[in-house]
Amino acid sequence: MTDSTNTSSRPLSNTQSVLFVCSKNGGKSQLAAGLMNQLAQGTVTVHSAGTKPGQSLNPQSVESLAELGIDITGEHPKPVTDDVLDAADVVVVLGSEAKLEPREGKRFEVWETDEPSTRGIEGMERMRLVRDDIKARVQKLYAELAKD
Repeated sequence: MTDSTNTSSRPLSNTQSVLFVCSKNGGKSQLAAGLMNQLAQGTVTVHSAGTKPGQSLNPQSVESLAELGIDITGEHPKPVTDDVLDAADVVVVLGSEAKLEPREGKRFEVWETDEPSTRGIEGMERMRLVRDDIKARVQKLYAELAKD
């Protein structure tokens, strides 16, 4: 029996890099990055950035992740740069505000995330719904990456 049988059962033997992008990099992309970091446990390199970075993280985003045991208080909004785009194998744009052109050779996805405020749901209830929508998408993406 060859050793390849054993190595193929290990997730993500070739570490992949994912960049999550939203407009301000204070909410949705930070949620996705925090969720992927928790799920991947270091098997995926995770970045987040914004097309128009804000001044700070959305406090409700931070709180909604803290409810799941994820601490992103050390994070801050960052701009999308050529360096981070070049380093990413997968680029995920969250929501419809951020506009980013796909790069050749990169897996590129746009996630039209749930927006509960259109249904009159606000505050932490809204943020938990957004978080849970993004969490399901992150889990699906991670499962796909683990197969590669």
